[in-house]
Amino acid sequence: MRFWLARRDGNVLELVTAGGWLMVLILLCSVVALAICIERLYTLNPRKIAPPHLLATVWKQLKAGELDGNRLRQLRQSSPLGRILAAGLSNAGHGRDVMKESIQEAASHVIHELERYLNTLGTIAAIAPLLGLLGTVVGMIKVFAEIMAQGTGNASALAGGISEALITTAAGLVVAIPALAMHRYLSGRIDAIVINLEQESIKLVDALHNDERAGGRA
Repeated sequence: MRFWLARRDGNVLELVTAGGWLMVLILLCSVVALAICIERLYTLNPRKIAPPHLLATVWKQLKAGELDGNRLRQLRQSSPLGRILAAGLSNAGHGRDVMKESIQEAASHVIHELERYLNTLGTIAAIAPLLGLLGTVVGMIKVFAEIMAQGTGNASALAGGISEALITTAAGLVVAIPALAMHRYLSGRIDAIVINLEQESIKLVDALHNDERAGGRA
């Protein structure tokens, strides 16, 4: 078992070495992409961002007159949805339009936080194949330089340049394909979360101002 692991590690090191200095950049991209994916998968938990029964709890507290400044502060710190609802409730007395504007402003900050690191992940998905392509070009340049210097008799030198070209291309694609897939997946998850946040905030605005209208008519 130890022999197999040592042999496997040696093969990986040989591949990295054969790929040239561009392999270091590709490996760095892979580490950053993996870290972003793990962090975003943990952070973008719909139940943490928008707790299912938060709006019902807030409405009960509001109807019971228990939503004071302290509870409003706790609501703002509880979750991203709580921050949005707290922003709307803080300006509820200034009319429906002002309340909606305050909700939209708070939501824009929340969305910005949800999309954190996604641009970096998308950039990695875009540049990793280009790094691999650059490695291909560098490797082929070495091959043709060796041919010009020594002819085609030195097969090992030619094979080294060709292997560098192929290894970096494959490594770039191996990094880019999962990064692109995760970027699309995380973007879709964010879109679903944003729609849910919008629906919950609209429910609060409609319920609050419809209730005020009903009270006014009574």
